[in-house]
Amino acid sequence: MIAGYAVEALVGLVAGLLVTGGVAGILAGLLGIGGGIVIVPVLAIFADIFGVPDEIGMLLVVGTSLATIIPTSISSARAHHAKGAVDTDILKGWLPAIIAGALVGGFASHVLGAEALTLVFGVVSLLVAANLIKRKTIILAETPPTSRVAQGAIGFPIGFLSSLMGIGGGTLAVPTMTMLSTPVHRAVGTASVFGLGIAVPAVIGFVWSGLGVEGRPPGSLGYVNLPAAIAIFSASVLTAPLGARLAHRLRDRPLKIAFAIFLFISAVNMLRDVFA
Repeated sequence: MIAGYAVEALVGLVAGLLVTGGVAGILAGLLGIGGGIVIVPVLAIFADIFGVPDEIGMLLVVGTSLATIIPTSISSARAHHAKGAVDTDILKGWLPAIIAGALVGGFASHVLGAEALTLVFGVVSLLVAANLIKRKTIILAETPPTSRVAQGAIGFPIGFLSSLMGIGGGTLAVPTMTMLSTPVHRAVGTASVFGLGIAVPAVIGFVWSGLGVEGRPPGSLGYVNLPAAIAIFSASVLTAPLGARLAHRLRDRPLKIAFAIFLFISAVNMLRDVFA
């Protein structure tokens, strides 16, 4: 009886991870977000169900989520690049600072508490969603900045915050680019590449931070659970191109509204967890 229950639990876990990966892949391609906003809450539920210790549970969740973003971002970025929707100038200017921020965030993951960051992230997301859903969004500049200092000031916090939250960066990068007069389709395509730049250095930090820590589930490398990550991205890499194709079929206004709704739901969930 116990063995049968264990098999059912394992089948349910794998099915849940595959569905999560499929949904995350569609959102990654559609919104350029990497899929972490979907993956993190689901993995947190599974970590609680399977008794992962609270003191390492969220670190494992975030690290595993970031690991899934690597192949998902590659799949999404290739689809957007084929549509000519990746801004190479923004990419070259922002990516080094984003990578540096993600690396620092990954190594700082076992030192910094996430509650204050979650609160800030939730409030900012609500403000950004409100701006996007308006007919006339706030424009901070007619063109993205070209100075290295300004690009670094934009890129570093995007990478740092995204790595700590286990997300691909599009949640912050897409609204930022649209406020700098970047067309939303181009912003989404460029953000899909940022996800790769965030995930790789952040995963290195999470792996290093979790080496030798007790209580991790089987198959964990540092704070990355490899079986869970493989199950998720085996589905997300297939659905990310579908999301990218859907994004390019939508006009600017519907795509902005879709992103605003996504931000609003994510922000409410984050703030609810903080105040619960």
